[in-house]
Amino acid sequence: MALISDRLARIKPSPTIAMTTRAAELRAEGRDIIGLSAGEPDFDTPENVREAGKQAIDRGLTRYTAVDGTPSLKRAIVDKFARENGLDYTPAEITVGTGGKQILFNALMATLDDGDEVVIPAPYWVSYPDMVLLAGGKPVVVPCTIEAGFRLTPEALEAAITPRTKWLILNSPSNPSGAGYDRAQMKALTEVLLRHPHVWVLADDIYEHLVFDGFEFCTPAQVEPALKDRVLTMNGVSKAYAMTGWRIGYGAAPRPLIAAMAKLQSQSTSNPSSISQFAAEAALNGPQDYIRDSRAVFQRRRDLVVAGLNECPGIECPTPQGAFYVYPSIAGLIGATSAAGTRIDDDEAFANALLDEEGVAVVFGAAFGLSPHFRISYATSDEQLTEAVARIRRFCEGCNFGG
Repeated sequence: MALISDRLARIKPSPTIAMTTRAAELRAEGRDIIGLSAGEPDFDTPENVREAGKQAIDRGLTRYTAVDGTPSLKRAIVDKFARENGLDYTPAEITVGTGGKQILFNALMATLDDGDEVVIPAPYWVSYPDMVLLAGGKPVVVPCTIEAGFRLTPEALEAAITPRTKWLILNSPSNPSGAGYDRAQMKALTEVLLRHPHVWVLADDIYEHLVFDGFEFCTPAQVEPALKDRVLTMNGVSKAYAMTGWRIGYGAAPRPLIAAMAKLQSQSTSNPSSISQFAAEAALNGPQDYIRDSRAVFQRRRDLVVAGLNECPGIECPTPQGAFYVYPSIAGLIGATSAAGTRIDDDEAFANALLDEEGVAVVFGAAFGLSPHFRISYATSDEQLTEAVARIRRFCEGCNFGG
């Protein structure tokens, strides 16, 4: 009898974590490695948030809480949705988990039966398809090309929906492409969804506040209130407040779904860290200057990276609307050979050769469901980004198409 379940065999480890781990191993061997694979802000958590966490410890707020969030944090989340998104929820329609990943996982595990379909636009965050598979569902991947701005079109969404479709996962701005849906583009998608009342929407809004050039964020339940009763709006504090290690995500949805997710969480992790919950409450209720300031830094870095990559032979890098990633095409390098003799047959070969030859860690596009691309996280210093872009350009200039 096999020890490992068939269910676990359906999925694979996270490619982003795998690349980050490999880069760390090379660095430990003494190599000069620039890591651009991890999606994590390089700023400190805001001071008021750190102080709230310390005070929670000093006040003895270190015990179990309600399974899916303290009442005061749920109230802060309710207020956030009303203030920033024009969405009216009650605390009973809010759930808090150990990071946004747990909110997504709980929702899919609580709702998917074997064979249920989930529409996932590609490029996608690496965990979406594996979560669906683990829950017994079937990922229906819809390619969204560079020509389409990496966005799902209404026509493509309509074509992907079947009687077995249970969810659409929509991430805006997107990891890995940074593409965002403006109100008109979102409205066009919600019009399709109104014609299919059996389809729920999982709106991953984790990069809501990281938008540039005056782009106005919107979320499906905000754009089309008639959909609110079948939307799970997920968000968290990790990206906007540089709280990745605090592990707090949250979601808002109709009460039956929230209750089902809490039931699942009660038999898995129970409550998120009490200390982190009080810190997250301070983040949501406190001053928001930090978001404005960090957004300006990220926009400057984005512009630096986009300009530099577009000077590299064989690379085309669109300008994203948000998040802290770019998703360049390497179509112009496919079939070339690197200076060290590696043939660039696909984006995984490109990423591995770039790491081996120039010490730059990126994530290959196949991990996100759309090739030939690669993802760079520009959540690191200007100096590191400038050096990384110079190395990438050197790598590209060293490639040749000769016999």
